[in-house]
Amino acid sequence: MLSSRVHKISAGVACLVAAFAGATVSTAADADSTGAPTYKEFEASTYVDVDGAYVVNGDEAISTKGDLKKFYERLVGPESSPVDGLIVNTVNGVDDKWSASQVANLTYCVSTKFGTRHDDIVAAMSAGAGLWEAASSKIDFVYVPAQDGKCTTRNNSILFSVEPVATTQYIARAFFPSTPKRQRNVLVDDSIWTSGTWEPGDILGHELGHTLGFRHEHTRPEAGTCFEDNNWRPLTPYDSSSIMHYPQCNGGSADLEFQASDAAGARALYGS
Repeated sequence: MLSSRVHKISAGVACLVAAFAGATVSTAADADSTGAPTYKEFEASTYVDVDGAYVVNGDEAISTKGDLKKFYERLVGPESSPVDGLIVNTVNGVDDKWSASQVANLTYCVSTKFGTRHDDIVAAMSAGAGLWEAASSKIDFVYVPAQDGKCTTRNNSILFSVEPVATTQYIARAFFPSTPKRQRNVLVDDSIWTSGTWEPGDILGHELGHTLGFRHEHTRPEAGTCFEDNNWRPLTPYDSSSIMHYPQCNGGSADLEFQASDAAGARALYGS
């Protein structure tokens, strides 16, 4: 029914941002039991990031108003229930993934604007990248320190940039392989250092999972909350403890920790 569907939109999407960022924010207009928020209401209440991207599902970027409209239409459209995950994002039914040559050379820089925390971010990125690299020999994140001084999305010498941001909307934010170069960055707020048992390397491991094409595990029906959409394809059985599953969304662990299912999903998508 539409009324239960609307509840998932308003409660589910807002839940993700508030849970992961540790602050209460609004990503969608409140919906009542009679119908969904209009697109204008949804657009007006969706957070616009420093680079102009719309942030949805807690830490995922949408590049344009056109894409935001498509996202909204998927939310209010008919619901179906795929039955398995670790899950890969899909675009028009096609896996959102890197080519074999590109996934073996995922170059990035770390902005010097992190200041005294620069080396700490470098280490956290290395730790997060190492989780996925250990899972599949086909995956290789390549740090290019020579580009740190000009580490922005405009730098064509690297695939993506890692940059600081000051926001209460999230701890860190990433992108998918299909994201345009102008918004292909990992943005990190200083709250990454005060996130309790969530270690910086695991937080960035979660975000790097998005850069590889992986979706939030909790959008699966088994989670029972924090539904996002059905634009994904299953790779492995559902795992409530996956590093891609927010602990606050009926997660099986209080931590963000890399699981055997995450490794299996990486191998299923990119090879061993």
